[in-house]
Amino acid sequence: MDYLERYRYWLENAPVCDNCREKLNAMANDDDEMKSAFGAELQFGTAGIRGIMGIGTNRLNRFTVRRTAQGVAAWLSGTDLPQKCAIGYDSRHNSRKYAELCACALAERGIHVYVYHELAPTPMLSFAVRQLGCGCGIMITASHNAGAYNGVKCYGSDGCQMTDEPAAVVFSEISKTPYFIPQEKSFEEQMAAGLVEYIAPELWERYYQTVLNERIALEKSDNLNLLYTPLCGTGNKPVREVLGRIGVNIDVVKVQEQPDGDFKTCEYPNPETDAALNECYKIARNTHPDLILGTDPDCDRVAIAVPWGDGFRKLSGNELGCLLLDYVLGELSAQGRLPKDPVAVKSIVSTPVADKVAAKYGVNMKSVLTGFKYIGGEILSLEEKGEEHRFVFGFEESCGYLKGTYARDKDAVVASMLTCDLAAKLKREGMNMAQKMDALYAELGYHEAKVISIELKGPNAMELSAKFMADFRANTPKELCGIPVTVCTDYQSRVSRDMLTGEETPVTLPKSNVVTLTLGDKGSVIVRPSGTEPKVKLYLTAVDLDQEKAKALLAGLEEAMNAYAPK
Repeated sequence: MDYLERYRYWLENAPVCDNCREKLNAMANDDDEMKSAFGAELQFGTAGIRGIMGIGTNRLNRFTVRRTAQGVAAWLSGTDLPQKCAIGYDSRHNSRKYAELCACALAERGIHVYVYHELAPTPMLSFAVRQLGCGCGIMITASHNAGAYNGVKCYGSDGCQMTDEPAAVVFSEISKTPYFIPQEKSFEEQMAAGLVEYIAPELWERYYQTVLNERIALEKSDNLNLLYTPLCGTGNKPVREVLGRIGVNIDVVKVQEQPDGDFKTCEYPNPETDAALNECYKIARNTHPDLILGTDPDCDRVAIAVPWGDGFRKLSGNELGCLLLDYVLGELSAQGRLPKDPVAVKSIVSTPVADKVAAKYGVNMKSVLTGFKYIGGEILSLEEKGEEHRFVFGFEESCGYLKGTYARDKDAVVASMLTCDLAAKLKREGMNMAQKMDALYAELGYHEAKVISIELKGPNAMELSAKFMADFRANTPKELCGIPVTVCTDYQSRVSRDMLTGEETPVTLPKSNVVTLTLGDKGSVIVRPSGTEPKVKLYLTAVDLDQEKAKALLAGLEEAMNAYAPK
């Protein structure tokens, strides 16, 4: 079907309310809106679907959500996995409604469903899947996207985001499922029938105790004064509970304390951006906290800033990851608790500083494809050998961290606890987090980094993304800023080519639409399309023993790579 055929089908068959009917009718006179809403179907991509809420096949609504859940149910029913599913949801508009729709779709196939009785972080969903012995899990969230978005994120029986093989089956099942199959019973009726039940409150306490068991500090962190924002999301309850138990003195940003799907005081609640902490900065100018900390709406990412001169310095996801890695490895080593043959894991787009930190402690640092499911996959590989205790830490540059194997997704709760313990330790030593990071740079070299997101607009955005990658491969630069490209690694063809000798070596990681250009020991450029949004991301790293030279090179790389952006 093309967009006109999809539109007409919905216009004639969709059982919608009067308000949605008016919106459908209005599209007859707005071709751009019609194309935007019906120009494509939401794709089951990186472990689920994500999109703007609204009417249409390219929007998140009760029909696209139910259809996705029906696809998941069909997949699970055809496996030998436990016929059970755990479901969680965040603070976004319609999240609870979508969670209930998913629960009913699964219950219709005889699958027993456990639903959190209130909003909960994504890592708690991963935890519940494993604790309740489920065959899969569903989290209703759009993570750090703006308030117009929502999503359905799917998990396997190991608590990891769904991997490619089952996702392909789910996508196939979704494609075969009509949009408007009526719901058999209401959520309340499924609850009464016993196929749906709320997750017992005891699981919350079990989660808190599990997180606290990952603590490595030997004393309370009651010397630390923290300013915290949950960014109107799910972190308010669990983060404050855990930090309160380790003694942290917490002041919360009141205007971002309660759930708010509009995110009125933070239009784009992504802790990767400095703007996400703007409300914190307003308060901190008067309260002077030791540390500012924010978690995103589904509480799987965390970011920090510290007072710095007359203002504040926000640390990047890479920087916090390296600090936590250094802290975990250093403390475990000092306490004689570092396991034999320890394993740390990071994504291929994360900073090489982490490799140098791991090397200091004799730790094997593995690099995996972008997506925390690949870090979870490394944990699973260790678990299958009875060696999961060897996993010490995992992180992605996009502010995602995990210590422990209780969950298989990034967890801002455990990361917040470790961050505060480290900040309290440094405060006792007369330092803050930024000063500690500068000490690491002085020791290991300055690695200036930046991520450029090229947003692609319109119903053909995914085609533009594919064209961008094809054009970049066809016109791969041989040098950048006068520095030769020494190695070009294409994870799609799974070949790494030495640009000086022409020698090729195979890439052992799974196939992925990523290209990496290595500039000797001076840095790198990584290009990849987003797995969840219509954008291409460029990861730039510039390395030098002199910080100003590293900054100048980074600026040059940014200018050079912007020339490749679609005009």
